[in-house]
Amino acid sequence: MTEVLDLAKRLIAAESVTPATGSVFDELQAMLEPLGFEVTRFTRGDGEEGSPEAPVENLFAIRRGPEESKHFSFAGHLDVVPPGGGWASGAFEPEVRGELLYGRGAVDMKGAIACMVEAVKDVPAEAGTISFIITGDEEGPALHGTRALIDFMRAEGHQPDLCLVGEPTSVNRLGDMMKIGRRGSVNIWLEVEGTQGHVAYPHLAENPIPKLVAMLAELDALVLDEGTDWFQPSNLEITDLEVGNMAHNVIPAKAEARISIRFNDLHSGASLSEKVGAIAEKHGGIAKPIISGEPFLTPPGEFSDIIARAVKDATGVDPEPSTTGGTSDARFLRSVCPVIEFGLVNATMHKRDEAVAIEDLSTLSRIYTAIAKDALA
Repeated sequence: MTEVLDLAKRLIAAESVTPATGSVFDELQAMLEPLGFEVTRFTRGDGEEGSPEAPVENLFAIRRGPEESKHFSFAGHLDVVPPGGGWASGAFEPEVRGELLYGRGAVDMKGAIACMVEAVKDVPAEAGTISFIITGDEEGPALHGTRALIDFMRAEGHQPDLCLVGEPTSVNRLGDMMKIGRRGSVNIWLEVEGTQGHVAYPHLAENPIPKLVAMLAELDALVLDEGTDWFQPSNLEITDLEVGNMAHNVIPAKAEARISIRFNDLHSGASLSEKVGAIAEKHGGIAKPIISGEPFLTPPGEFSDIIARAVKDATGVDPEPSTTGGTSDARFLRSVCPVIEFGLVNATMHKRDEAVAIEDLSTLSRIYTAIAKDALA
């Protein structure tokens, strides 16, 4: 327990607000190389700080097993969301109080990465190949993180058979849920152009607001589906509405809105973008979509059984296979191999005074060891 706790403290102490570079990767490299891992680090992105193109650091580490042995990957991210104020102790000054370890990233997800490192100590090299796929850009735009790592892996011929992402999936206690899939996500910006004019002379202007309101009403009334065996219904939400008209007696020239759709595997980002685009055009507007990720599902089977056995043996809990929640980098890794997410209790992730139970770190390390051994067997 002491060793995995120390590993988690080292990672938390290395400040790494997204996009992360530098010291936190130094710490992870220093942990992995003595265990026989060959570590490759590279940076992608050349934009200014704060832009979607800002530099992001990535790390791929591999410990090769015998020829023709299986390849199991752990995946995750070292970047964290900004801590905000009001912490009882420093967000990047890990502190143990009672049975909890406090610090930004304790749950999401430096604690889980510490557990992965501790876990591989008990997996013999002859069991098979193990790799780490670690980015500094999961909490941000996710443009130059895991997608860049996938490009690197393909170029170098690294092909995992299975991948476990250490997102904090547990809800009420460690082990009660694993994510076998996630819904897709698309954000769409809507615009309607009008003609500016004086409100007393409406015949000389064209008000874009009624058109946008009618467009949003039609979109809001859409029933995209009723859900599937493994996915909840897709939902469309209006997330922003802007006119920016500072004058009470002026008909504005433009009205804008934004919607966000979380969708199951009955749709694709492209099909939903096309549907929304047609409705926008019908009302005299345009739609500009950005697809964040497509839905994926790793159907219950051998991989989920491996995880369930390890969790049951360590905790006595049967993990529920689920597809609820937001997106993660598993949406990219699904193109490489079957992927499932499993990790710590998510009650405090992204919150002030984020904390993890120290006992859970120890237990998760043992679970990860059992999963890796079983996956490689």
